[in-house]
Amino acid sequence: MRSSILAAAALAACCSEVQAGTCENLRALTIPDTAIASAVPVHAGPFSPGEPQRAGAPAFPAFCRVIAVARPVADSEIRLEVWLPAAETWNGKLLGIGNGGYAGALSYSETETALRQGYAVAGSDTGHSGGDLKFGMGHPEKIADWAFRAVHVMTDTAKVIVRSYYGRFAAHSYFSGCSTGGQQALTEAQRFPEDYDGIVAGAPGANRVRLNVGFLWSWLAVHKDGAEVLPASKLPVINQAAVSDCDALDGVKDGFIGDSRACKFDPGALLCKGADAANCLTAAQVSAVRAVYDGARNPRTGEQLYPGWARGSEASGGARPGGWSGYFARQPEPARLDFWRFWVFHDPDWDFRTFDFDRDIAYADSKLSFLTANDPDLTRFKQRGGRLLMYQGWADRLCLPRTPSNTTRTSNGPWAAWRRRPASSGFSWRRAWAIARADPARAASMRLARWIGGSVKGPRPTGSSHRIPLPQPWTAHDPYALIPR
Repeated sequence: MRSSILAAAALAACCSEVQAGTCENLRALTIPDTAIASAVPVHAGPFSPGEPQRAGAPAFPAFCRVIAVARPVADSEIRLEVWLPAAETWNGKLLGIGNGGYAGALSYSETETALRQGYAVAGSDTGHSGGDLKFGMGHPEKIADWAFRAVHVMTDTAKVIVRSYYGRFAAHSYFSGCSTGGQQALTEAQRFPEDYDGIVAGAPGANRVRLNVGFLWSWLAVHKDGAEVLPASKLPVINQAAVSDCDALDGVKDGFIGDSRACKFDPGALLCKGADAANCLTAAQVSAVRAVYDGARNPRTGEQLYPGWARGSEASGGARPGGWSGYFARQPEPARLDFWRFWVFHDPDWDFRTFDFDRDIAYADSKLSFLTANDPDLTRFKQRGGRLLMYQGWADRLCLPRTPSNTTRTSNGPWAAWRRRPASSGFSWRRAWAIARADPARAASMRLARWIGGSVKGPRPTGSSHRIPLPQPWTAHDPYALIPR
């Protein structure tokens, strides 16, 4: 139904002169399954999206703020916003903004920065309000909204609004997201390849079931019978030893591990010679760290269920924000237990200690297969001329650097002309968000726009090098390898 809406709008645009509208007139816009809640011109000056206006709000350029509510299926209610810069400052492009975590809220900071760059910007609340996962218990359609439907509905609606306001469709449509937004980005390329011309997928949590398996496995690895085996105070010790052991493997001694896959650091090197001490590990702690590095495995078959955390990702602070302490070390229980309680088992009292890494994973994979964005076949997106840019940090403690590999290995043929996936040493999930939020001119989405526009060429064929113009701390990369050069 929604694709037919765009087709009809495109036909009308081709066969008749389309007049640009006013912001107020957008309130009368008719879109099936969608109601325009408000369309308000915002004058240049101090503005904050919340009500009432807060003191010290930053000055905004003039724009039209459209709020809509879409109800594409029963039990679905998706709140979305489209911010439209003045016609004379519009760059002719639409940018869809991704979300973070399970949060049911728009990212106003990213919307603001993109608006300042001249983009028409669209974002949604993914079909619910709030950051916990209780919204999905007994509401499978709301989980589907969060997983894939909300961004697609937002995109279709935004394109119609853009055309109605400016009198023409956007010349190019882009999507940019990190973490959950990275998963949304890959979902768009796989499920809805016609939605966007260019997509930025940062640190994508592409396999949501297995991501949460990883949290559970790692917490159990560093706890025995509920007691903490590996204190967070020892994480810097482990990190320093790993970096010292592997720093120079890339030929540059710079305090980072250039490619964690080449690092074979064994925590057994830190085994205490006598009693437990602050600068060494007990035998139990060595085993715990090895289990985290090795990652989750099926106890019956030995199958790798989820990659282990990279060597060099252990510590927090300084140049390496994050670390294990944020999700399984120094935590009273595993992260994201509500995923299992409300989305998988529908039991608020479910006990994670009963989890079976064989039977329960097979059940969750089958029940929630639509949460995964790991389809390696991006043929339709490639054939329409789409461009995909993925970035990932080796030090990511949340969305692990080895998990998106299915999407980056589609075929043996040349694909670098339409897809890139740089990785960066010492680069964390938090740092990725910081760059994306701080300055969109430095963000990957801006580089993607230049790439599609032709001012930045695609990578060269295998065997040659090509420098990708990305912001620091990203460096130059070989277009096929994941190793920073």
